[in-house]
Amino acid sequence: MKTLSHGDLALLHPSPFETPGRLATLLERFEWSPGRSARREDLLRCHTPALVDRIASIERETWLDSDTVASATSYEAGLIAAGTAIQAAEEGAFALVRPPGHHALPDRAMGFCLFDNVAIAARWSQAELGLRRVAILDWDVHHGNGTQTIFWDDPTVFFASLHQWPFYPGTGGPYEQNETTLNVPLAPGSGDDEFLDALDELVAPALARFAPELLLVSAGFDAHVSDPLASMEVSENGFRELARRSTTYAPRIAAVLEGGYNLETLPLLVAAAHEGFSEK
Repeated sequence: MKTLSHGDLALLHPSPFETPGRLATLLERFEWSPGRSARREDLLRCHTPALVDRIASIERETWLDSDTVASATSYEAGLIAAGTAIQAAEEGAFALVRPPGHHALPDRAMGFCLFDNVAIAARWSQAELGLRRVAILDWDVHHGNGTQTIFWDDPTVFFASLHQWPFYPGTGGPYEQNETTLNVPLAPGSGDDEFLDALDELVAPALARFAPELLLVSAGFDAHVSDPLASMEVSENGFRELARRSTTYAPRIAAVLEGGYNLETLPLLVAAAHEGFSEK
């Protein structure tokens, strides 16, 4: 699987925890091709004009919520992240981008996320590639509440999430389901067996029924045993196997980086997932 990223993402949008260093360490580790920037109209397929304009107009450090900061370079970073996710969907690639996206609501940034990169890529794929059914599989340790909200009433996009629960952001519980939304809340301490069993027993049959033409993976790595933000125990091999099995669910697949905050292990985990995705 081809890797896409952008050197500016290791410089733009300084943040105290979701730092540019996350991308810097990955860019040093992998061979990658430069992604492109999204257009404003690409963002507007998922977000309100008021949110887009607010992020674009920020000139100095501004806290959008207790976790999410933006500054004069944040809009540029958001455009690059969303555009590189779009390009990954088009080319079947792995987009290594920041800021992450899956918490961004239609009208509000939150949880380190400004714009929902994977949702924007899904909408672009429908509009520009003519795809009728797109699925999103999110294995970040936090529930992808923004992605779920964007597609909750849309029967053409299937959203499945494996995540620690109860946990931030408080959504994704066992009764939060509909015909094209599958939440699989997992207890703290869950590891490879629990994640892979959930994938095989719940996600795979649901995706088979939906029959997506494209699967986009929100690939977060903060369910790893050494990540500082959660309490899960997925291993390097677990991420490799999550990625490998994901390739069997649709004729086209792409992935977009979400969380993962241990800078020592993140390159190893991304490399493991890349190996799994590349087995297709």
